[in-house]
Amino acid sequence: MTVDNVLSLSSPDSAVPNPPPDGYSAVLTPYGLRVDGADGGRLLYARPGAPAEPPEDADPDDPRPAHQADLVLVDVVESPETIGALRRAGVVGFTTAVVAVGGDHRVHSPGEFARRARLWGALAPSDGQELRCPPATWPPSRPHGPHRVLVTGGARSGKSAEAERRLLGEPEVLYLATGPAPDPEEDGSWARRVAEHRARRPPWWRTVETPDAASVLAEARGAVLFDCVGTWLARVMEDCGLWAGEATDAEERLAGRVAELVAAWRGSAAYVVAVTNEVGSGVVPPTASGGLFRDWLGRLNQSLAAESEEVVLATAGRVTQLP
Repeated sequence: MTVDNVLSLSSPDSAVPNPPPDGYSAVLTPYGLRVDGADGGRLLYARPGAPAEPPEDADPDDPRPAHQADLVLVDVVESPETIGALRRAGVVGFTTAVVAVGGDHRVHSPGEFARRARLWGALAPSDGQELRCPPATWPPSRPHGPHRVLVTGGARSGKSAEAERRLLGEPEVLYLATGPAPDPEEDGSWARRVAEHRARRPPWWRTVETPDAASVLAEARGAVLFDCVGTWLARVMEDCGLWAGEATDAEERLAGRVAELVAAWRGSAAYVVAVTNEVGSGVVPPTASGGLFRDWLGRLNQSLAAESEEVVLATAGRVTQLP
């Protein structure tokens, strides 16, 4: 890519091959290759996996820190979480234009590439397009709280990956895990699944493991990934004694817990993305408790969807926005 028709950049980890022209400077930083222009503008060709913390000498009270760029180029296919890292580090500020590059066969269509870029608050220019800094169309819309997204789908449909993808551009994310703690000795399959999810998440995301999802949603600010509604319901059904028919008022108690969750979802001030299971499209559960779980989760999904700005269906790794 070429800057101002005077400077060519080939890699975020490679210095400019020739001395930059008068008025320009180019230097390798922990965040990538930075170019300062003759007009004082700052461009960063971001390094995948850039650090998520500001430099030690950064002034938190400076409205335009010296490490903040005016335009940042990010290979969002190789490392989309770099956008979130740079926002967290202060390299990407409110006025920084983020440009998504790297679209190729790793993303199935230009439309999907542009959709992902919008989720992260980035532009997706076409090949050969000339961009001015700041671009005339900046900033693009990006979800902020309060904003609720329900991602549903069957087993291994890609719903958790889609939910995680939506929050990769956020500087602060709270991961609300409602399933049981993994125990490799007791359930190796579940432990492996949890490990896979943890490995996908950026290291600066915080994790809270609790079945008390309503309290977390009520108090949260910023961005929250709630994974998942189905495991939450299974734990609450057990707490209420519904699985084993231990309490005569079990369904009444469960209804109260469900109402609390829906109210917290409705009133949350955060940007929340929740994962849930689509359980009504398969075989009829062979047990009474399985049928209860299916029915309660189906009704809960409807209640959450009614209070959501967006509902997304994941199927075979593709996503469809539901009207």
